[in-house]
Amino acid sequence: MKANRLFQLRDLLYEQPGISLQAMQHRLEASAATVKRMLKDARDSFDMPIRFDREMGGYRIDASGPQALGKDVKTAELPGLWFAPEEALALITAQHLLADLEPGLLEAKLRPLRARLEKLLESGGHGADAVQQRIRITHAGKRSTNLAAFQTVASATLARKRLRITHVNRERNEQLQRDVSPQQLVHYRDNWYLDAWCHKRDGLRSFGIDAIESCAVLDLVAQEVPADEIKAELGMGYGIFGGQPVATARLKFTPERARWVSREQWHPDQRGWHEPDGSYVLEVPYSDDRELVGDILRSGDGVVVLAPEALRGRVQKMLLTAAMRYA
Repeated sequence: MKANRLFQLRDLLYEQPGISLQAMQHRLEASAATVKRMLKDARDSFDMPIRFDREMGGYRIDASGPQALGKDVKTAELPGLWFAPEEALALITAQHLLADLEPGLLEAKLRPLRARLEKLLESGGHGADAVQQRIRITHAGKRSTNLAAFQTVASATLARKRLRITHVNRERNEQLQRDVSPQQLVHYRDNWYLDAWCHKRDGLRSFGIDAIESCAVLDLVAQEVPADEIKAELGMGYGIFGGQPVATARLKFTPERARWVSREQWHPDQRGWHEPDGSYVLEVPYSDDRELVGDILRSGDGVVVLAPEALRGRVQKMLLTAAMRYA
């Protein structure tokens, strides 16, 4: 059903509660069969709570029915999605993302929304099975997450409560316990992180949710950190590692690798330019080089570190050690 016809039907039912089929035919300038089909589509595809009232002798919106859920039906029940091809693609992608979200985060609330999206997709000519078959979302490097810890962290973040967490520092292979005030959950490169105020270190820190072995909500209100302070502290470094930049990496990519890298964003404040030979020079600020080194190594022999010397030496040492292990 086209959007304008659905709006006409909805407005008519609100203007004249108990309107007869004949009156709707006249107002909508449609046959009885067409009006009946419109009513059926509105009920089945869009969950509009329309019922025939015998006492009134016509059709009306049932604001007390189970579909209404006690809301303003006029605003709550009318779906705002009629889509062109590009909008359909966005809706399909959203459905996939909802289905693929980390289990536990708003799961109970998202489940009926997913069902509604699938119904809308089917009404738009996109069967749920076809969507699953034709669109694929894959993950690279996704680490397994403790579901109980994830649910506790998410609940405390939304409820603004402090947490006591036990997490593993993988670099030093040691367990640490911290009391933190959760600020925000971050989904980055297929993994979840908690940005929080650490009361032991008296500063902002990021914790990988997969590294949290146990956590408990404390009966204490979380300390609030202004959003601009969080961005300045955690959003200026390279990747997931926060902190003010301490150096700028200058990387030179081969002409072949440049075809990809020149179109990528490694950092919001990056600078890049093409050299006459087709190579590409990229400058990115960083505060912690761990993730940056990993991204450099992923380019293999397609990149060389020009500066700073400390970063160049570290990457060179890692490549030489790797080469020796293959010898």
